[in-house]
Amino acid sequence: MTEPSPRPPWPVVLWHAIRPHTLPLSISPVLAGATVAWAESGASRPAVVLVAALSALAIQVGTNLHNDAADTLNETDDADREGPPRVTERGWMTAGQVMLAAHAAFGLAVLGGLWLVLLGGWPIMAIGVLSVLAGYAYSAGPWPISRGPLGEVFVILFFGLIAVGGVVYLLTGAVSGAAALMGLVVGLPAAAVLMVNNARDRVGDTRAGRRTLAIRLGPRGADRVYVALLAATLAGLVSLAAVDPALRGALLGLVFAPMAVSLARAFAAADGPAAFNAVLGRTARFQLLLVAAGCAGVIVWTAVI
Repeated sequence: MTEPSPRPPWPVVLWHAIRPHTLPLSISPVLAGATVAWAESGASRPAVVLVAALSALAIQVGTNLHNDAADTLNETDDADREGPPRVTERGWMTAGQVMLAAHAAFGLAVLGGLWLVLLGGWPIMAIGVLSVLAGYAYSAGPWPISRGPLGEVFVILFFGLIAVGGVVYLLTGAVSGAAALMGLVVGLPAAAVLMVNNARDRVGDTRAGRRTLAIRLGPRGADRVYVALLAATLAGLVSLAAVDPALRGALLGLVFAPMAVSLARAFAAADGPAAFNAVLGRTARFQLLLVAAGCAGVIVWTAVI
């Protein structure tokens, strides 16, 4: 750890600690799952959706906090890291304080999840347990997810397929093929966010002994995968509309196809931390905007048709 830098006001410290730019990634699948459930069966349970969203948000915050402390303790993060500030590495909070906050966030997720388990049974319990374990395993254990090449796969699973499918199951008691497709539409751009993050940190991560997908593929390979993730997202919207007529309104998300093209060019041209950070933020916004537009389109389509 570097020498502590002057600590900003506590609200600013906490803002950095929870990494707000990542939080929409945990809300989008809940919104998408609720929309699929409503379009397919008319199911509408706002309280369930709210608790699911808050629980997902708590898991994301817990994962971010645990990663902040663990990377400093493992000497993965240092003064030369190129991303946004990490509160433990800066000395603004101790590793113990950040770990305690992480445990508290996971605890809140469990509390919310208990009610969801009562409603959805053992499948929801399995999803909740696996999600919390994955949050810890991202930075801890013998094979931390963040240090290997499978991070993007885990993101597609937990921020896409599992999250969307879990919400649909909670609301309808079943999971359709359309729900799985929607999970991919949500999860693929979330994985693209991680690809940008790891491409930015390639040099420092290599020095720390990490072998992320961005490191293994190299700059050109990472560029191809990033483009493929965005292209597959748009293709997923088209497939979703073809598979389930009730979800044809999701095609409204295609209005952000030009943004995907712009992002692909920006990623290929990124030549430093600032450029990658800009692409990262825009990629996260792309995911949120595309999902929001797709869901709005489904709601309007269903209401009109």
